[in-house]
Amino acid sequence: MEYIVSARKYRPMSFDTVVGQQALTTTLKNAVSSGKLAHAYLFCGPRGVGKTTCARIFAKAINCQSPTANGEACGQCESCQAFNEQRSFNIFELDAASNNSVEHIKTLMEQTRIPPQVGKYKVFIIDEVHMLSTAAFNAFLKTLEEPPAHVIFILATTEKHKILPTILSRCQIYDFERMTVRDTINHLKNVAEKEGITVEEEALAVIAEKADGGMRDALSIFDQAASFCQGNITYQKVIEDLNVLDADNYFKIVDLALENKAMDIMVLLNNVINKGFDGGLLIQGLAKHVRNVLMARDPQTLPLLEVSDQQRQRYEQQAQKCQIPFLYQALRLINQCDINYRQSSNKRLLVELTLIEIAQITQPDDSVGSGRKPRRLKSLFKQLTSAVQPQKAAPQVAAAERVVPSESSDSNSSSESGESRDSRPSRESNPSAAPKRPMLKSAVSMSFKNILEKSKPKKMSVIPGTLDASDPNATPKDEEQSFSQQDLELQWMLMCNRMPQKLSGIATRMKNMNPVITEFPNVEVTADNQVALDQLEQIKGSIASTLKLYLHNKSITLTLRLAEQEEIAPILSRREQYELMEKENPSIGKLRELLGLELA
Repeated sequence: MEYIVSARKYRPMSFDTVVGQQALTTTLKNAVSSGKLAHAYLFCGPRGVGKTTCARIFAKAINCQSPTANGEACGQCESCQAFNEQRSFNIFELDAASNNSVEHIKTLMEQTRIPPQVGKYKVFIIDEVHMLSTAAFNAFLKTLEEPPAHVIFILATTEKHKILPTILSRCQIYDFERMTVRDTINHLKNVAEKEGITVEEEALAVIAEKADGGMRDALSIFDQAASFCQGNITYQKVIEDLNVLDADNYFKIVDLALENKAMDIMVLLNNVINKGFDGGLLIQGLAKHVRNVLMARDPQTLPLLEVSDQQRQRYEQQAQKCQIPFLYQALRLINQCDINYRQSSNKRLLVELTLIEIAQITQPDDSVGSGRKPRRLKSLFKQLTSAVQPQKAAPQVAAAERVVPSESSDSNSSSESGESRDSRPSRESNPSAAPKRPMLKSAVSMSFKNILEKSKPKKMSVIPGTLDASDPNATPKDEEQSFSQQDLELQWMLMCNRMPQKLSGIATRMKNMNPVITEFPNVEVTADNQVALDQLEQIKGSIASTLKLYLHNKSITLTLRLAEQEEIAPILSRREQYELMEKENPSIGKLRELLGLELA
């Protein structure tokens, strides 16, 4: 016996067997029963939702000689039997993808002149009508608007926006909906029962999600899974056959994140990647999972979950353990990762950092992690970036100056708590009794405690990462430390990198500017054009405050000026760059002659 795929074998033959389009089929049945038929219909919607099938059923019901009271075809008359045996001369199907020229439309118009031999109407079903050329559409307009009384046009398309508005205004438009996961699961259950196949509902849910609202796709995937599983469709076999990431991974990630077990999540991510799955696929699936957990927290949004009953129960159980702030923050981090994933050069690292941050949402900001609870990345990175400061000419003296205030503050606090003041002179007079501090020779040799101490400027008026233009006169603590040109250029570049997104334009221009120490501590910045100079003037106070803070010198003054004509370096073409290089190094010209190279 010839094998027929399920999408054709179980194609609906009546309105009542159409899945997921109840409102639309009811309208068509009422039109047939009342006899109020339009001359042109347009069925539009995504693939595999029943547009062509409904067009055929509708055409069959229109020509039925004795339709039922609810508008269905009887299936017994000559017209219905001719349609079932595919020998009806009253129903024509035209594929507009291969018949899209003006000549094809003219041939169709000639066929409309001949009245039907059996039945009342000649029905022309034009599939993929958006593929018609503009000339063919224009040739079709007049006949579509005023066809003969015995002609009805049914147009079907997946891309309604490509159809001319003049065509749309002449048709009754029916928008087909995507199949819901529940409707798809129920239909697949009926098909499996008729085929004698045992199935698990979770496996059918995976097939329904993979089909993305198309019943034809769902039946095709069902046939594939049935061949792989040999009559027993299980969840594990389906995800193996379709190469779908197991939903258990998402449940485990959320459970581990609630326990702050970032390292266990890293192991799970590595196992997922080793199985051949992309990190971006994991992020997309995790976003959908966290969204479902959020929906499962409220009975009002619980129906929004398009999953099987078993999965719905698992979501409800996990939702009871997750707080709403955790879910909101996790969704924000996942969405940001999804946005940056395509542009990232190290995609795996981006995914790992995102999962680590999710695992640390419920961890207190000031907790120092140990073992499976690492310190929060956000706070740690802030401290490290604010601590990277250029070393002064005398590092030992600078270190001593930074250490003494902390000792005095410690001694004062200890004296207030009842400690004897006699202990301080003894420590000062006996250097060996005092604790030895490491010698700060460079930024690399700083201890972690000093890094934390140097992060104190966060409480100043200028916050790392922003420029507060509303307070241009903000100054740091009383410091008169010297700095070099190299220190100035370093802090200038770091300041440009910390500027907020709304100042990204001027920050890019500032990176190409070179601040110069004219007469210490006066700093001069030269702008190439008046536009850049005006933008600098608006944030001049904030720039000066930032330089004072990070160069530890409150006497810094900032001067802005427009560059002279001779100071602006000309933009050289590639040929001019090469000629300049050859002029400075004649060996380049000799090498070009030896190799026989020519300038492009």
